[in-house]
Amino acid sequence: MDKHIRCGSLFTSTKDTADKDCTIIVGADGKINFVGPTASAPRPNSGDELVDYSGLFVMPGLVDTHTHLAYGEAKSKEDIDIYKPLEFRAIRGMFFAQKVLAAGYTSICSPGDAGQIALSIRNAIRAGLFDGPRVSAAGPYLTNSQGFQNTYPTWVGLPSSGIGFMVRNRDEAVLAIREQCKNGVDAIKLDMDGTQLRPNGEIIAAFSQTETTAMVEEVHRQGRYAVAHAYGREAVLYSARAGVDLIFHAFYLDDECVDALVKSGTAIGPTLTMPRNTIDFTEATEPAAKKGRIAREMHDLETGQQNLRKAKAAGVPFVTGTDTGFAVTPYGEWHARELELFVEYLGCTPAEAIRASTQNCARFFPQEKIGTLEVGSLADFIALDASPLENITVLQNKKHIKAIHVGGRKVTIEPREYNSRLVSDGAWNSWTNLYTQDYVKRVQGKGLPLVAAE
Repeated sequence: MDKHIRCGSLFTSTKDTADKDCTIIVGADGKINFVGPTASAPRPNSGDELVDYSGLFVMPGLVDTHTHLAYGEAKSKEDIDIYKPLEFRAIRGMFFAQKVLAAGYTSICSPGDAGQIALSIRNAIRAGLFDGPRVSAAGPYLTNSQGFQNTYPTWVGLPSSGIGFMVRNRDEAVLAIREQCKNGVDAIKLDMDGTQLRPNGEIIAAFSQTETTAMVEEVHRQGRYAVAHAYGREAVLYSARAGVDLIFHAFYLDDECVDALVKSGTAIGPTLTMPRNTIDFTEATEPAAKKGRIAREMHDLETGQQNLRKAKAAGVPFVTGTDTGFAVTPYGEWHARELELFVEYLGCTPAEAIRASTQNCARFFPQEKIGTLEVGSLADFIALDASPLENITVLQNKKHIKAIHVGGRKVTIEPREYNSRLVSDGAWNSWTNLYTQDYVKRVQGKGLPLVAAE
């Protein structure tokens, strides 16, 4: 039995415009076997299902390449790594994966998660145990003593429950890659940015060029794709030279990096939403503000905008991703803001931004044809009552999403309230201010209560 889906407007993501009055025909295998004008579509057979979206805008389901299913809307690094057991984090991640789907994201990449959390969620959805998005999964980041994910002091060490996995040399890194591949990962995440700076302020890459190349060669030999966390110029350059498939952030790349990126075909996922949300939403009393993070994020975005536009102009491919999983980027809320920021910061048209979030992202799902609505593609699509080609921000309002289909099957995820304190907040951080006599007098002098009323 086939499904005949009538579309008022159809954006296939194979071009920059939408077509009017089209029909998609989906077979029992969930794949598209016809797409085109309704007037030329095969007539339905007896028993075929007719779906009328003739008053709606139909487009491919969106993809977020940077959603951490293990993070649990964390407020601290300790929340990510320590305070909940892996088993709870897997259940929690399944719940949050469904919230992402309800926002119109039919596929996500989960790059860098503790244990086998993302793998388990991916496999549970594939087995039909739960409705959820398609998941491309990685295990813990490969990091070392200077990696960004290894910020705990040496006398504490890297927790085994964390998102980072310590490798002390090239041989250990290759062994870790093989073990993760044995477990069934789709991708390997490299923690390329270091925690050390040169006197001029440049970030020193956590791994050398030789180490990076050896790791990427092994990842590709295993038939997986390599992902890198890299803000700094050196980390971006080493990653691009090694042929990493996807670099997140890349704000401090230079012309040498651009040349290497073009040569390697490496994609960039700039992840603009995380810093923008941090700037826009962080309250003055919060630790992120007091520790100077807002100013750093503003500098990252200002510098990154100039550099990333150079990369885009040179033909470097871009994909969307949000770093969802933190308290400032909760699941199902801000994924589509990345498209708006692609328009604002990178100069994309709405159509280019949508293609970055659909067709461009499809390369990271090599076993499944997604990202476009054409013959042979999986019928992952959403139907909206407004056109994002006219206003890209409509994708951020779930009220505009009237239907979500995965493999041709309509899925509905009912909203559910939850206690975020019990779900994610475990850090022993009871105060954000230092209550000196001067501070207390200053607050009371402004007429502010020191204890909030119930």
